[in-house]
Amino acid sequence: MFLPERKLILRVSAFALFLLAFTFIHAQLPVLNLSAYENRVQQKNDTLYVVNFWATWCKPCVEELPYFEKAAQGFADKPIKIILVSQDAKSRHENVADFLKKNAYSSECFILSAGNPNIWIDKIEQQWSGTIPATMLYKNGTKIYFHEGDYENYEILEKIIHAKL
Repeated sequence: MFLPERKLILRVSAFALFLLAFTFIHAQLPVLNLSAYENRVQQKNDTLYVVNFWATWCKPCVEELPYFEKAAQGFADKPIKIILVSQDAKSRHENVADFLKKNAYSSECFILSAGNPNIWIDKIEQQWSGTIPATMLYKNGTKIYFHEGDYENYEILEKIIHAKL
């Protein structure tokens, strides 16, 4: 037989676990507008921000995502931040979150919802046609690298990151 205090503690603990599980399952990816995106990646510090634009429906994007995850792990002792910017519609945030969880990706990710792509793409990079995947590197508040298209292998991405550190 449980003491009344113990029953209460068990009920409170069970409820707390339920809330934690509910929050985790229903966690949403952040949805950022263009200004919030710029504030996130154009920080004036010595961190190298490796920003990859991708989508769950883009086969080349999905194929190269493991390279970015490997970079996050391989450069964990360096001032590098990998940021995955999903181009999925914000209404698909649960699908994106499920995809990331299923593949055990731990890099920071958000959905960019900035309105008309014909306007915001040029604001991010004038040479960018809008094709994904696309990668940009920022350091000290400035974009220092742009690549449109996928990477053939991890070693190419690794070499670029080393060169920009």
